[in-house]
Amino acid sequence: MHRQTPSRALLLCAIAVLSGKAVAEEATKTATASTPVVTPCVATATTGAGAFFDLRPDTAVVVPEGEKPPKGSPVDDYVARGWDYGSNFTLNFCSPVVKEVEDVVGLDKDLWKNVSAYYETKGKIYALGLSDGNLVPRGRKLVLQYTGGSPCGLSDEKNREKRWEVHDGATYKYHEYDDDDDDGEDAESRRASKDKDDDDEDDDKKDKGKEKPETQRRKSATFSFLCDRDPDTPTAASFVGTDPDECAYFFEVRSMHACSIAEPHKPGSVGPGSVFAIIFFIAVLVYVVGGVFYQRTVAHARGWRQLPNYSLWAGIWSFIVDMFTILTSSCGRLIPRRRGYHTLSGSPSGRRHSRDAENRLIDQLDEEWDD
Repeated sequence: MHRQTPSRALLLCAIAVLSGKAVAEEATKTATASTPVVTPCVATATTGAGAFFDLRPDTAVVVPEGEKPPKGSPVDDYVARGWDYGSNFTLNFCSPVVKEVEDVVGLDKDLWKNVSAYYETKGKIYALGLSDGNLVPRGRKLVLQYTGGSPCGLSDEKNREKRWEVHDGATYKYHEYDDDDDDGEDAESRRASKDKDDDDEDDDKKDKGKEKPETQRRKSATFSFLCDRDPDTPTAASFVGTDPDECAYFFEVRSMHACSIAEPHKPGSVGPGSVFAIIFFIAVLVYVVGGVFYQRTVAHARGWRQLPNYSLWAGIWSFIVDMFTILTSSCGRLIPRRRGYHTLSGSPSGRRHSRDAENRLIDQLDEEWDD
């Protein structure tokens, strides 16, 4: 029982180290979740399996003069045909349009460089919204919205007035309607009451106009991205429609990058490979340190024999050395040698053996000659 105590202590130390690392990783994840970093044109679905979407390859980029465009990135704006609308739309996703725009209706000069969608009609440029990279997954679709474009429509008060207003040239007015059966006195009383109500409404409208300034609506664009897995089909945007006030515009975009993919490894986080490497390193460290401690204190070993399972590792090393020797010698035999005469050995022992052989040959020849 006494011999197992060091091993148990080392095992407890290893478990403590792993637990501390797990706690540190959990604290790091919690801190990261509390302060999320939003990456433009990237989204992760919060429902289901947490699908990951990355539309950055569809963003048209501006190439500085004299430099090569990035591989696989578009360099021109997208164009959506307006069909019956009468104008085509120039777009970019999660970034301002590549082509510079000027004299945008209803926008300050400082905002011209942030326009991400616009159309041109009668020589005037109308912006559909400013750049925004906030992707919102909704089921199998991705939604991107631009806001803050050129002014459009009327305020809510004006729309309400216009909706119930009867123009002066109308042949029918509801306050002039009288039944044939009503008498003149009732008609006169209704007219007087209606005129008073109209005066009160006018006063209320004037008071509201003084208290609340007129609100101004602006154009916006909403893009619905659909997954298209055909690699030969380029990313294309199509115009769907707009509301009667021409304030909200709707587009549909088909792209292979709108399909969900596996979320890549985030910088600063620990991936599966790193976790395996850390566990392996800790296991080797515990094995070596624990083995040395046991061999030195319990087995009283010294030198290389302090290593755990020394005979096993020594045998493996001897096997590797033998295999290396065999392979090198085999390769040496396969090398072709030069043909022809070979240089005789110049050592004294070699010359002595050669002379003895020559003397024996001469003696043998003499005996044969005498016979």
